[in-house]
Amino acid sequence: MTTLREPGAVLLVSCYELGHQPTGLTFPMAFLERAGFAPRALDLAVESLDETKVQRARLVAISVPMHTALRIGVHAADRIREMNPAAAICFFGLYAVLNRDHLLERRADAVLGGESEAQLVALAERLERGEGPASPLPHTARLDFPVPSRDGLPPLTRYAALVRNGERRVAGAVEASRGCLHECLHCPIPPVYGGRFFVVPLEVVLEDIRRLVAAGARHITFADPDFLNGPRHAVRISEAMHAEFPDLSFDFTAKIEHLLRHRALMSGFAAAGCAFAVSAVESLSNLVLRNLDKGHTRDDVQEALDITRAAGIALRPSLLPFTPWTTPDDYVELVEWVGREDLVDSVDPVQWAIRLLIPPGSALLAKPEIHPFLGRLDAENFAWPWTHPDPAMEQLHRDVSRIVHAANHAGDGAAVTFARVRAAAYAAAVRRPIEASATHAERRPVPPRLTEPWFC
Repeated sequence: MTTLREPGAVLLVSCYELGHQPTGLTFPMAFLERAGFAPRALDLAVESLDETKVQRARLVAISVPMHTALRIGVHAADRIREMNPAAAICFFGLYAVLNRDHLLERRADAVLGGESEAQLVALAERLERGEGPASPLPHTARLDFPVPSRDGLPPLTRYAALVRNGERRVAGAVEASRGCLHECLHCPIPPVYGGRFFVVPLEVVLEDIRRLVAAGARHITFADPDFLNGPRHAVRISEAMHAEFPDLSFDFTAKIEHLLRHRALMSGFAAAGCAFAVSAVESLSNLVLRNLDKGHTRDDVQEALDITRAAGIALRPSLLPFTPWTTPDDYVELVEWVGREDLVDSVDPVQWAIRLLIPPGSALLAKPEIHPFLGRLDAENFAWPWTHPDPAMEQLHRDVSRIVHAANHAGDGAAVTFARVRAAAYAAAVRRPIEASATHAERRPVPPRLTEPWFC
């Protein structure tokens, strides 16, 4: 029988990371290699499940940082169990922690979460000693980070690229920090990190960027939950990166309130090569924003847009247009704002159909306002289902979902899809549409974007 330190005896599996080469594997690979193991990687977003790799493994660790990844991961785990019944299967990541009980009952020998790399090494060492797997509580203490390892991952050309002014740039993703200071109720991070965040040392991040550039990257995505949790750290990294690679562009994600608080930094980020920033606008309804504890208002959204535009940074809003508190008029207002502010091409069409997801362990479950809408926990689908009190909103969600799906299948552009979504919104609100203004794409170049359409 192979030992845990033989090449491929530990297999790390990524399922989906927003179209990027998976950062969720690069640190675990590095931690395991530093401990003397020789892990192999498999990314199901761009590769098939390799039976040869699976049969060689004694420990298979599946990365599930988001709901989509978890749904793919559990199907992969079932197939892995068939291919190699003797292998221990571990899930790690945010959605592993939230669904810990169900996974341990049905599919997993161990579940790890938080800053889980040291736990993963400890698990491999336990199995090497002939001991059974263990599932400790989520680890949220600072780790000693090595430089991420990308050996064996598919090339960057198989992942999302930046499109800007007609040019396509190979993109790579890095982590400069993990966790989050904030506790938005619908976010999967607070139940695991509890308001904590950890920076990755500057030199570790820069060396990771150097290796990505050597592999062909000309654009970097900072995959942090919020790049501005540590603003001085973000400035130091962006300035050092720009000094070493002046032609390298980048993007980051930040809360609306951080864009406001750190407005003075935006021009510096633009000068350092920032192409765009993603921010979870979610809604323009102050009621919805309060119930999600987002920390911003409708007026804040407008101000953040004005700030980023003045700095020369494109704002790409992510949306949560379907919640139990959203009205048809709210949806219409959101649509009209996007059109009026020339953001049609800055909102990927799939965003119009996003529905509030409430996983087990969600902080939102502690809020009394959500309970009248909840059904029974659907553990197999890893969520609490909910029903909108207005049937028109449920119908609108079905209509918009069909519009977005059909547009994706047909290859329709954002402006065409937007017009159809807008018509459906007005129908749900039983209102006659006002005259539509010209779209952004009709007047100016399309803003920079990644080719992967998911931002959340």
